[in-house]
Amino acid sequence: MSFRSALRADDAVAVRALVEATGFFRTDEADIAVELVEETLTRGAGAGYQFLFADGPDGKLDGYTCFGRVPATATGFDLYWIAVSPDAQRRGLGGRLLAASAEICRGQGGRRLYADTSGRPQYAPTRAFYLRQGFEIAAVFPDFYADGDDKVVFSKPL
Repeated sequence: MSFRSALRADDAVAVRALVEATGFFRTDEADIAVELVEETLTRGAGAGYQFLFADGPDGKLDGYTCFGRVPATATGFDLYWIAVSPDAQRRGLGGRLLAASAEICRGQGGRRLYADTSGRPQYAPTRAFYLRQGFEIAAVFPDFYADGDDKVVFSKPL
């Protein structure tokens, strides 16, 4: 499977549909995912976000990543979003998207990749995914998102 990095005008709608289909994200979180696409469509590289998209054979978005350099750091990159359609999960797509994104970061001088996720039980598979991909837990912020919903920060050397 090949990935594309060029954004298309319909990607904002496709990203919203994808993140909502996962059942993991609230409406306000989906709004943020769409905002990053729209800002990049408007501002281009100056927005600071990069994307990889995996389009399925039917033309529907199967998965994507959004990542970028951490402001005010020399070599840190954030993985802002990674999402895979429920229909495309458990086929290694998330790992391939993550590896390709990490390679791009490395090619741009990145030395470390960070990813955040929730500490809620629903996110246990997400946390296990990051650990399988070579990330380590770097920090936990108790009750960050809401009472009982920790922020778990992962870090991976590139």
